Formats: sequence, structure tokens, C-alpha cells
Amino acid sequence: MNDDRPIILIGYRATGKTTIGQLLAQALGWTFVDADVLLEARYGKTIREMFATEGEQIFRDRESAILRELSRTSRHVIATGGGVIMRSENREQLREAIVVWLKASPTILHSRIEHDPTTTERRPNLTNMGGLREITQLLALREPLYAECAHHTIDTESRSPEELVGDILSLVTGERPA
Repeated sequence: MNDDRPIILIGYRATGKTTIGQLLAQALGWTFVDADVLLEARYGKTIREMFATEGEQIFRDRESAILRELSRTSRHVIATGGGVIMRSENREQLREAIVVWLKASPTILHSRIEHDPTTTERRPNLTNMGGLREITQLLALREPLYAECAHHTIDTESRSPEELVGDILSLVTGERPA
């Protein structure tokens, strides 16, 4: 691949950003970074703990700083947090990279979140509703912002992570993997 800009995966939680990102980085021979994992390691708290003790504003400031740092790298695949697109400065920063929006329906996302105990432990509810209602409400708000940033969009509902990586490679390199 001639373009060494980072490939940044955006989308709601449980769309497959980490799983697909790891496989994509491996296929390209690049470095994978999960921005949320880096943020938690750097500050020694889960995102849930940051929200509870310091508030969403402090978390979002830190998230923006991590995005600025990671978007300056080359030959990296980066999985972002689902809300990174909420700030206009982050959307501008994202446009400098190759951005792939991973998406799925609210029902599928809810099922994936319900079956992933680490999501519940590490991620807070973002509204007082939680569950499927929260996902539906937040997707309605976020989808136009994901679309604004994305160079490519991939539906992650009905295909394997390996097939999705093949699709992404085809989109960003113009070639199908062997």
C-alpha cells in the first residue's frame, strides 16, 4: 500500500473495531492501537471510572488528545471510541487519515454488547435509558457524524471479520487480498 496514513476505524461500540482492526493491521504488517485501551492505560482507569470520577468532559478532552497523537502516526490501524466523532475538532482530525466506518443495526449491537462482559465493566451507559433504547437514540445522533468523516463504510452484521478485512483492504488498496 502506497498510502502510509493511518487507517482509523470509527463506529458505535460493538461494531467490531478492535477485532477487525487487529486483523487488518496484521494483514498490512502495520501496528494496531485501540485508542480506548491506550487512554485507559495512560490514565490508570477504565472509561467507566473516568466518567464516574472526573466526568465526560475530562474523558472527551483526553480522547481528543489521544486522537491527535495517533492520527499523526503512519502505518497504524487505529480503533477509536464510538463517541470520538462528537467533537468537530475530532472530525476534522479524522479526515486527515483513511477513515472506515463500521456499522450494524441497533438490535445486533445490543446483542453483541449484552454478550460482552468487558463492555459492561469498562464502558458506562451514556444516557439514563441504557440498552436498545440508548443505542437507537445515540445512533440517530451519531450516524450523520460518522458519515461526515468516513471515506468508506462497511456493514459488519452478516460477514466474518476476515471477510470484512478483505473488503477493507480492497477499498483502501484497490486490490483483493490473496
